[in-house]
Amino acid sequence: MALFNRKNDNAPAATATLEVDPALAALTGDYTIDPAHSSIGFTVRHAMVTNVRGSFGEFEGSLHLDGADPARSTASIDVTIATVDTGMPDRDGHLRSGDFFDAEKFPLMTFRSTTAEQLGGDTYRITGDLTIKDVTRPLSIDLEFNGSATDVYGNERVGFEGSAQILRSDWGLTWNAALETGGVMVSDKVKLTFDISAIKSAPQA
Repeated sequence: MALFNRKNDNAPAATATLEVDPALAALTGDYTIDPAHSSIGFTVRHAMVTNVRGSFGEFEGSLHLDGADPARSTASIDVTIATVDTGMPDRDGHLRSGDFFDAEKFPLMTFRSTTAEQLGGDTYRITGDLTIKDVTRPLSIDLEFNGSATDVYGNERVGFEGSAQILRSDWGLTWNAALETGGVMVSDKVKLTFDISAIKSAPQA
């Protein structure tokens, strides 16, 4: 089921309009990201030969979905940097230090959306401002809408999964070490991954 509207191909060209799917319109509302069933992770090349994967254990966020006018949909996410986890405490401590995130001085990584668009089918692109440390730069995230469902507790849920690639140096994360065989210890390219489950908020009285 596509989240974005599509043109009525049967309508005359001069009067073509966008149809609103009632099922999509019903998704309109505010949602809270469920961290227990969501994940925000990353993958980066280590020593030029393998990948290190990590995630953030604490984050919160909200979505506003507009099924009738999806371009008005928005997303906001705050990630607690100190909860970075790569499965190795020493490495995690280094990532929290001033060499990388400087988590004590800059405790949050934030994303605030500015635009949303359909790429085709159930694939979308949401663009916004990503702030790491004291640097804010634009980021586009390609997402797949996985659908909606009512869970066993009666919560209305929507699901998305997606990814983006950044150069960490664009956000001031420049620490590295040269290898004797050539190359560097940590790649500049980082892949971000998102698996999001969000719960619809009750309508305001």
